[in-house]
Amino acid sequence: MSRFLLIMTVLLTVSPLRAPLALASEAMHFHARPGNGLALTPPMGWNSWNHFGCNVSAALIEREARAMVASGMKAAGYRYVIIDDCWQAGRDANGNIYPDRKRFPQGIKPVVDYVHALGLKFGIYSDAGGQTCQGRPGSRGHEYQDALQYARWGVDYLKYDWCNTGGLRPREAYATMSDALRASGRPIVFSLCDWGVRKPWRWGAAAGGNLWRTTHDIWDAWSGQHGFSIGVMNILDLQVGLAGYAGPGHWNDPDMLEIGNGGMTDAQYRAQFSLWAILAAPLIAGNDLAHMDAATRTILTNDEVIAVDQDRLGIEGRRVYRQGDAEIWTRPLVGGGEAIVLLNRGTRPLRIRVTWSELGLPAYLPLRLRDLWRHKDLPVATGSVTFPVAPTSVIMLRETPVRPRS
Repeated sequence: MSRFLLIMTVLLTVSPLRAPLALASEAMHFHARPGNGLALTPPMGWNSWNHFGCNVSAALIEREARAMVASGMKAAGYRYVIIDDCWQAGRDANGNIYPDRKRFPQGIKPVVDYVHALGLKFGIYSDAGGQTCQGRPGSRGHEYQDALQYARWGVDYLKYDWCNTGGLRPREAYATMSDALRASGRPIVFSLCDWGVRKPWRWGAAAGGNLWRTTHDIWDAWSGQHGFSIGVMNILDLQVGLAGYAGPGHWNDPDMLEIGNGGMTDAQYRAQFSLWAILAAPLIAGNDLAHMDAATRTILTNDEVIAVDQDRLGIEGRRVYRQGDAEIWTRPLVGGGEAIVLLNRGTRPLRIRVTWSELGLPAYLPLRLRDLWRHKDLPVATGSVTFPVAPTSVIMLRETPVRPRS
């Protein structure tokens, strides 16, 4: 199985005053950055954008952080509480970024401290351009200054967008912010977001990224397009062929979870969660944690599906079968087993058969199977198994060999 090889070279250290010169020199000769040792499994957390958009405030972030703990999501592995666009208001006379003082009357640091006191981590948003996607101050020309500010506040994660970036080249611009984050002295997970336009899976790790968006924004729908946003099945199709670029510390990011936002059925939300887990994708919830129903909480805290996503082997799953609306996705796991997703994309019930040849196994090999949504062990099987799969839904399995494979 091919793995993306990150070339280890000397990290180019640049002072804040030399940042523009560094950007120009990197455009001529790019230096690959070594890994930062972070995000060795896909990040898990919550982001404000999908549900709240620009309606963010200190009170909201603190409320959602409390809900992450009370709901059991922290216990399930979720750690990052990430504020997206619209927290910024301007820059002071020295160029330091500051938040909207009406929404964050005490500033950002007290909010970060509150999140940390709950045993969680804090994430923030900026943009490589002069303005963010919502017209707030971006980081262009202030990369080192902003990185130092984030470090002073105690930020643990940066999502870095790509609006209003005329004249910039993504690889070099992201590398500059990566260098700035490292120079800040604080370990900060770096999330790249150019929406997959310049194929960041090819260069994102070398630019210092821990994860990179592979597609346009997600739309809370099974399929289709809504402006710049696309549905879950559209996003899934764009992941085919990208598995070799992901691994511990550097992940393909098919965008955030829509689970609980009301645009899809619970079965479709279970499908998104299953598919994101098989893809070794970041699990970043995008709903209102403080008001989610029991079904949403059950999906987001399914420990057996989360264990697949967080598998230490770090190999992204692949589509091994597709015929009409039926698909089979598999992912190798630590210990020699595999996760399997049987997907029915269509509107009619299907019976989907998975054969051992599609798993790369001999037909005579007996396998133990477990249904990860019903939390139920199934009979030992050999050769093949067939399952009825309801419309726009999945069956998710974990297989382990009855005896060690030769």
